Amino acid sequence: MTEAEFDVHADTYRRQHADSVRLAGEDLDYFAAYKIEHVASVLARAGQSPRTILDFGAGIGNSYTPLRQTFPDNRIVSLDVSEGSLSVCRKLHPDAETCLYDGRKLPFDDGTFDLAFTACVFHHIDASEHIGLLGEIRRVLRTGGRFFLFEHNPLNPLTRHAVRTCPFDEHAVLIAGREMMRRTSAAGFSTSRLQYQLFFPGPLAALRPLENALRWLPLGAQYSLECCR
Repeated sequence: MTEAEFDVHADTYRRQHADSVRLAGEDLDYFAAYKIEHVASVLARAGQSPRTILDFGAGIGNSYTPLRQTFPDNRIVSLDVSEGSLSVCRKLHPDAETCLYDGRKLPFDDGTFDLAFTACVFHHIDASEHIGLLGEIRRVLRTGGRFFLFEHNPLNPLTRHAVRTCPFDEHAVLIAGREMMRRTSAAGFSTSRLQYQLFFPGPLAALRPLENALRWLPLGAQYSLECCR
């Protein structure tokens, strides 16, 4: 998907997303908050408190509110290739620090960030560019910093349906969790932890306490990778 295509979908992103995940019984904000809660819990267990945070592929700022609520005093940079999406982000979140980049080199010095985060972005990027971009994310992380990557799980039928019916996912290519883990390793990240998430849709929410015991099972709607610099 090109920058121009993202610009076209910026104003209708939330509606398109809501239509595509209707079967999941949750809205966009639920999925965004779920991811940040996971990140915060991992960092809390590790005794880490990041000061500078990079939201890679931030789009219209889906993750900005839960990031800001969880890290109220931290610098958060919302990075994207689409100026149209970042424009919407600034309208929704006037205090957001946004940054446009060329899709290849991140415009930051080495070791700028303590934490990097990306949510369902890499399936929009050509596979030939993944390792290079992952290497750029690693470069702008300080030594000991962490990178959390969330992606759609191609083994989950509801996920495949959501992607197939969503206009802005027209050119999406889903990536298996272990293949994404291989790519982060090839980019130089020292460790990666793969976990599967979002097993139960809204009508089965009462079963969600069981998810912690199922994170090894490659059937969740999405997966996360926790990588260390």
